Amino acid sequence: MKQEEQLQQILDIIVPSDELHSKWLNSLSMMENTGARKISKYEHPVHTDIVVLKHAAEEARHAYYLKKQIGKLGEVSCPDYSYPYLLAPVESHHYLNMLDVEACRYLKNKMQLEGRALKHGAYLLVTYAIEVRADMLYGVYQDALTKYGSKVNVKSIILEEEGHLTEMQRMLQDFHPDWEALAKDMCAVEDKLFNIWVDAIARAN
Repeated sequence: MKQEEQLQQILDIIVPSDELHSKWLNSLSMMENTGARKISKYEHPVHTDIVVLKHAAEEARHAYYLKKQIGKLGEVSCPDYSYPYLLAPVESHHYLNMLDVEACRYLKNKMQLEGRALKHGAYLLVTYAIEVRADMLYGVYQDALTKYGSKVNVKSIILEEEGHLTEMQRMLQDFHPDWEALAKDMCAVEDKLFNIWVDAIARAN
């Protein structure tokens, strides 16, 4: 089964249920917030350009926006990112952290990078892989929201994620002449982690 089809089937269960939907939104919010915090940690105290600042700000805004959408789902509450308020909490936390670890390992082995250069390369590859995934995930999610007439929508996030992807492509071009091969390898790593996460979400339903 294609990933899009599996995700569609899962969302056919999640979106009509306020309880599951709220935990889904909270899980996405947590993951966006994790991304924002990782970018902030990556930022150089002096040599940080406007694109990185923009990216960190928008990821944080996505986390807030998704959290706020929960208020449209009636009498449900997800006050924080504690495990009871998330779907597949272990895998949701594991996804981005493992992607970071694998990116660093990959760049150390392939390009012998270390220090700031390693952090920069990992930031670019991880962000690129996530933006490719976000394009698919939020698109399928918005289709489900439209299908069920939900008050929730993620159209603004979709537009911003598309912008991020274009920026990451440009930055990767500056990073390495063979950036497409590097990005392809990292997307393959992300694909495995995403499958683990989706399977866990399916079991959580």
